[in-house]
Amino acid sequence: MNFLAHIYLSGDNPSITIGNFIADGIKGKRYEKYPKDIQIGILLHREIDTFTDAHPTVRLSTKRLHENYGHYSGVIVDILYDHFLAKNWSRYSNTPLELYIDDFYETLKAHFTILPLRIQKMMPYMIADNWLLSYAKIEGIQKVLNGMNQRTRNISGMHKATDELQEFYEEFEEEFTTFFEELRAFSTEKLTLLQQMYASE
Repeated sequence: MNFLAHIYLSGDNPSITIGNFIADGIKGKRYEKYPKDIQIGILLHREIDTFTDAHPTVRLSTKRLHENYGHYSGVIVDILYDHFLAKNWSRYSNTPLELYIDDFYETLKAHFTILPLRIQKMMPYMIADNWLLSYAKIEGIQKVLNGMNQRTRNISGMHKATDELQEFYEEFEEEFTTFFEELRAFSTEKLTLLQQMYASE
C-alpha cells in the first residue's frame, strides 16, 4: 500500500503512524533503536506489505498491468489503491480527508528530528504540493506516476498507467474495495497483537 493507506491503518497513535510512514527506509533490525510505538508502526507496516503482496485480489490488479510495466506493476497498484481510498474516504472515516491530512502533516512536523534524512528532505515538497490530498483526483495520481517514472530514469513507463486506470476504472475500484475491507480487519488485529506483545515486555 502507499502513503495514505499506511497512515490510515495505523490507528490513532501519532507515534505508531510515524513508524508506519517511515518504515520503508528502516531496514532489518534498525527499527530497534526507535521508541516502542515507532517500532510498532514499523512492524505493522511490514505486516501490511506482506499481506498485500500475497493477496489474490491485489494480484488480479497487478496482473492487469504486468504486460506493460513488469515488476513495477505492484508499485503502480499501491498508488492506484491510494486513489480509491482518497476518493471514497467518507466510507472509512468520519473526519474529512483534508482535515485528516492536515493533522498528519502537523504530526510529521512534530516528529521531524526522528525522521530519516530522506523523509526530512521529502517532507516540505509533500506538504507544499499536498500529495496526500491530490491522490483523490486522477490528475494527482498522474503527477505521482510522473515523478516515479523520472526516478526510474524513464525506464518504467509508469507515467502511462493512468491510461489503464481510466480504461479499467471500475475493475480496479471493485478490487480495491474488496481487498481493503480484509486489509482493515487484518491491520486492526495485527496492531492489537503488536501492542500486547510490547506491553508484556
